[in-house]
Amino acid sequence: MKLEYYFKKGKFYVWKEKFAIAKTKKVLPDAFAVIKDKDEITSIIEQSKIKNNKNMINIDKNWKIFTLDIVFPLNVVGVTANISSALAKANVSIFPISSYSRDHFLVKERSTGKAIKVLEKIGLKLIK
Repeated sequence: MKLEYYFKKGKFYVWKEKFAIAKTKKVLPDAFAVIKDKDEITSIIEQSKIKNNKNMINIDKNWKIFTLDIVFPLNVVGVTANISSALAKANVSIFPISSYSRDHFLVKERSTGKAIKVLEKIGLKLIK
């Protein structure tokens, strides 16, 4: 099925918590997500769970997580490209991450309203 089919039937929600994206020395145990490659560790963590800054190298706070409540088959093409393009046209920067069956987009808290309007314009419905 085409991507537009999923968007027309799709929903998304915005997490109420604020998150930080951090470059860390170690994996943070309470992190929402961790990306570990050969060069660095990136931890995405709820700001209220940041307890000890000794493992922080860099941190950027005040992000909201937008989660697509859609399970895309792994062969569907263009999910991140379509959403990132629409948000870029509205001057909304994102930090995208995907799990096996969900896609998440971190958006700066100040751009939350604009991002919601963009996603609704492409056919997604906000779950409140």
